[in-house]
Amino acid sequence: MSARASLRLRDHAYSNFTAKLLSRDIQPGQIVSQRELVELTGMPLGAIREMIPRLEADGLIKTVPKRGLQILSIDLELVRNAFQLRSIIEGEAVMAFCETATSDDIDRLIRQHQDVRDAATSAVSPDILQKAQQIDWDFHDLIIDAMGNAIISDIHRVNAIKIRLIRNLDTRMLPELVVSVLDEHLVILAALKERDVEGAVRALQTHINSAKRRALGM
Repeated sequence: MSARASLRLRDHAYSNFTAKLLSRDIQPGQIVSQRELVELTGMPLGAIREMIPRLEADGLIKTVPKRGLQILSIDLELVRNAFQLRSIIEGEAVMAFCETATSDDIDRLIRQHQDVRDAATSAVSPDILQKAQQIDWDFHDLIIDAMGNAIISDIHRVNAIKIRLIRNLDTRMLPELVVSVLDEHLVILAALKERDVEGAVRALQTHINSAKRRALGM
């Protein structure tokens, strides 16, 4: 197998693993073997073995001698660390986005958010809920990726996986949260439209702190 094909298989295995993790087919803190990961992900053993060092480097698993591989455990330290990292990275990103995003891009985001918010005020159907969740995730990915820094984007992606694992239901979009979360985004976008850097950072931090409070059960 060529090096390129091997890399594709490893990346595919990583994607399958994280999908299973986020769907809770693999539980935080669970001990698994390489063979079990083969069955869970549907990937060959070679790809699993190549994936493991990347998962360890990302802090998603750790090797437990004589037992196997332990999936990332969720605890208070992880919550605090993950949200602190998010606050630092996204705070820097939104400042840059405020200066570099085009007015058309910002207007498009406002319309996108407003349309889903308006629909959600009547009834939050499964389709609206899914759209709202995707808008939430896509918005944060967008401002990070707009920095054009692959290292930061990679760190953000791994941290986002950890945050989505933390009290999974509490950090996902719930029907009763759709309007308030989109309103928080719209405050950020209003500041971006005015090129108000301080206002955008302040609104973003308010949004992140709301998610952190939900994760902590506050």
